[in-house]
Amino acid sequence: MDRPDSPVDAPAEVLQTTDPRQLKALAHPLRNRILFALGPDGSTVSQLAKTLSTNKGNVAHHLAVLEGAELVRRGARRQVRGGTEQYFVRAARRLRTPGGSRAGHTAALLQAVAEEIVASPTDSLLTLRRIRLTRAQAAALSQHLERLVEELPEAGSHEPDHGVLVSVFRASPR
Repeated sequence: MDRPDSPVDAPAEVLQTTDPRQLKALAHPLRNRILFALGPDGSTVSQLAKTLSTNKGNVAHHLAVLEGAELVRRGARRQVRGGTEQYFVRAARRLRTPGGSRAGHTAALLQAVAEEIVASPTDSLLTLRRIRLTRAQAAALSQHLERLVEELPEAGSHEPDHGVLVSVFRASPR
């Protein structure tokens, strides 16, 4: 892969997505897939279009929405035949969205994750369990899983990307 001419500032570790513009932007599965596809050095519209098997205009439109919601930002540029390509980078390595009635965002995120799992070249772990817990147990489990994900060291850039989705939620009554 061609690298940008100048280094990209490192993204923030965690971004709390509470702004209505962010939640609206995240309510589209392709925007979630774009966020997944942005590598550590960022990606250009052309690279994303190829990776996501869609056209450049579609990618450019959704990147503009993500940029307007401050979920991505412009990174370095690179020279290509006849012009310059702009890299886009995530604003943060991880997004944290508060629970509650964000049905559009949750559905879009889960659809995007489902597409990633189906397209995965290897078997994926996917486990859903309903279990009775006290509030204190549910809070402790949430904290434990969050700590586990936060403390997991990142491997080198030569290693493949893996998605990790963690959620503890109170099941709706049957």
